[in-house]
Amino acid sequence: MAESGYAHPEVLVSTDWVAEHLTDPKVRIIEADEDVLLYDVGHVPGAVKVDWHADLQDPVVRDFIGPEKFAALMERLGISPETTVVFYGDKNNWWAAYAYWFFKLNGHGPAKLMNGGRQKWIAEERPLTRDVPSYPVTHYPTPTPHPEIRAFQSDVLEFIGGRDAIGLPPGRALVDVRSPKEYTGELLHMADYPQEGTLRGGHIPGAKSIPWAQAANPDATFKSAEELRQLYASHGVTPDKDVVVYCRIGERSSHTWFVLHELLGFPKVRNYDGSWTEWGNTVRVPIEK
Repeated sequence: MAESGYAHPEVLVSTDWVAEHLTDPKVRIIEADEDVLLYDVGHVPGAVKVDWHADLQDPVVRDFIGPEKFAALMERLGISPETTVVFYGDKNNWWAAYAYWFFKLNGHGPAKLMNGGRQKWIAEERPLTRDVPSYPVTHYPTPTPHPEIRAFQSDVLEFIGGRDAIGLPPGRALVDVRSPKEYTGELLHMADYPQEGTLRGGHIPGAKSIPWAQAANPDATFKSAEELRQLYASHGVTPDKDVVVYCRIGERSSHTWFVLHELLGFPKVRNYDGSWTEWGNTVRVPIEK
């Protein structure tokens, strides 16, 4: 990845790199999928599973687990603060990117994505196993979160200039990474999914529609740095701006956050993980169709 042109090429590793580090004690490979049953069907040898719903979400409050529970999860997975975590998953690594963003939100240091994810690994006929590994429990101190990469609804309302604002204030870019029909309000979820989760369709005023998957190639790898820069710049999303990204529940926007912040090096990018399920259900927030 060193000659890729990405601002931080070290955050991406190839399937070859992963194959060479399957037994590296300093590396923990993590599978995070939308379809949480895929791990049981077969996974990269030595990989552990992170279930985005059962492991990362608070069971009562609509929020993530707190720092103490995050530390406990790391200890259970045999991860120390110095462990390099390498994420991969299904569907262009969207849930892998979500887990990556959440680990960064909790301040974990060395983290990477396997470029191409599960799709590329299988296409190359690399080995899969159903064996579930067991690693020694580690000690993981309670982390210090990094809230600067997350946006809440109140932040987004301020970001767009309030409930009655028309157009974004200068120096800001808001990116809706959902499908075009979700953006227009014709759908409340992606096509071929149950249309549930919100009472109102549409998009946040001032948001540009840049579907998340436009950043990926057919083999699930990321597009080149130049292609990505052109994609976002054509919609006015440039590194000099304060950027907020959102989708429906924050997972697709995590993929775009990874592209903008990690691959392209935009200095200020926040993921509004409450996204449309929160915005579309809130009384008196502004909506455009």
